[in-house]
Amino acid sequence: MSATRTSASSPARRSLRNTVEERSLAVLRPLVIAALLFAAVFPFYYMVLLSFRPLDELLQHPGSLWISPSEVHLGTYGDVLKSVDDGGQGFLVFIRNSLLVAVATVIVTLLVSVPGAYAVSRLQFFGRRYISGLFLAVYFFPAILLAVPLFVFYTRIGMRGSLIGLVIVYVAQVAAVSIYMLRNYFETIPESLEEAAAIDGASRLQVMRHISLPLAMPAIISNALFIFMIAWNEFLFALLFLVENRDRWTVSLGLSQLSGSIEVPTTTLMAGSVILTLPIIVLFFLSERWLTGGLTAGAEKG
Repeated sequence: MSATRTSASSPARRSLRNTVEERSLAVLRPLVIAALLFAAVFPFYYMVLLSFRPLDELLQHPGSLWISPSEVHLGTYGDVLKSVDDGGQGFLVFIRNSLLVAVATVIVTLLVSVPGAYAVSRLQFFGRRYISGLFLAVYFFPAILLAVPLFVFYTRIGMRGSLIGLVIVYVAQVAAVSIYMLRNYFETIPESLEEAAAIDGASRLQVMRHISLPLAMPAIISNALFIFMIAWNEFLFALLFLVENRDRWTVSLGLSQLSGSIEVPTTTLMAGSVILTLPIIVLFFLSERWLTGGLTAGAEKG
């Protein structure tokens, strides 16, 4: 009789426990999401808010979290973007330099990493099983460890102060991890699709161009965004190689000079921070369609 009651009550207990867990998760899930969203969005919101507020208003009401449209002041962005000769901070030149460096880094890295990742995932060669470990071993060496040798080397060959030299350093930094990331995605593409194209007479390059690359496009776009973020935000090597030539400064280097000056108002610093952050956010939303694309959808379209 006791065993029968225990077995009968056990499903009821499990059902009650599942009900309590589901109701608890239904309450906690939106609270946790709201808390994480607030922690991520509020600092950016406050930064944007400060960049649009006049300095005198900020000094009078520093804790205000809202301003009326009539109080919006766009002059701070004008001061940040104007050239130094016109009394500004020269960020328009910094943006141009950062775009050149970041876009060049993305293009060169993808030209190296896409064929390299495809070769590692599809071709058989000696040492193929250990190649991933070699790629990851690059990141065992911190950037600061390479900074001094690179500084001396670039000084001797006369490339210190050159944006091309900065691009070379960035490509050397991110190419290995880019190959590693893309290799993992190429390995998820069914080889049967490539074999079918090869049976139809397609060459290896044609298979890669018409089959593998379209299916791997979500990974390539996300990888390009990752590389762009690194090149756009990088500071250490930009400081080492470009600090002596203001006309070659990147945005991150220019922003660091603003934050280190007591003469620069907080509103100007926040405007520079928005300029540094905004391109990454815009690129993320523009590439969202590619980032959320799946392998199966690509196979069906092909």
